Amino acid sequence: MRGVSLHVDEGEIVALLGSNGAGKTTMLRSISGLQRLRSGTVSFGGADITRAAAHAIVAKGLGHVPEGRRIFAGLTVEENLNLGGYLSRRERTIVAARKQRVFDLFPRLAERRGQLGGLLSGGEQQMLAVGRALMNEPRLLALDEPSLGLSPVMVKAVGEVIRRIRASGTAILMVEQNARQALALADRAYVLETGRIVLEGPAAKLARDPRVRHAYLGGSAEEAAPSP
Repeated sequence: MRGVSLHVDEGEIVALLGSNGAGKTTMLRSISGLQRLRSGTVSFGGADITRAAAHAIVAKGLGHVPEGRRIFAGLTVEENLNLGGYLSRRERTIVAARKQRVFDLFPRLAERRGQLGGLLSGGEQQMLAVGRALMNEPRLLALDEPSLGLSPVMVKAVGEVIRRIRASGTAILMVEQNARQALALADRAYVLETGRIVLEGPAAKLARDPRVRHAYLGGSAEEAAPSP
């Protein structure tokens, strides 16, 4: 990552687009404290969290759903959610209320609360990964490839959930290779190439940009070519 600068405002969905190896996952890991920066700063809610430990960043209200879901396959749905609420584990009433909100958001998880995470479908595992992050009631939710490997029906369902999460007041920073889905959901977007931001702006505007259409939305090469 070189010379990268971005921001996410309260109640906003921001998409981060780019091809494999562009630096999208590195960006999320750097923000959430899973990868140390050599230079630069990360601010969250007005506080400098550049050198903060990952668990301290979670406590400040930043949730991270990693690529590949990373649920605990040998634990049940409910046990996975309990781990998401670990910081509030002594407040059983609060944990129970948050868990119920997750079940309201994902009724399928409520039906499978006693099932092992490893036995869930890919879509259900994605629901569980998001639900686990929501157990800490994050102010900002970082999503890494939420539609990866999902059927078109599940991609649509996940998109509706993302809208509902934003409607509840949680800001969302979303890394997504499905550019069409991301730009349909987002308020603003950034495009990364080889560790640099090369385009940024309102999502609707970028969806019409010939360069974005050619690279990510299936537009023609002629459409992307600059005017003479």
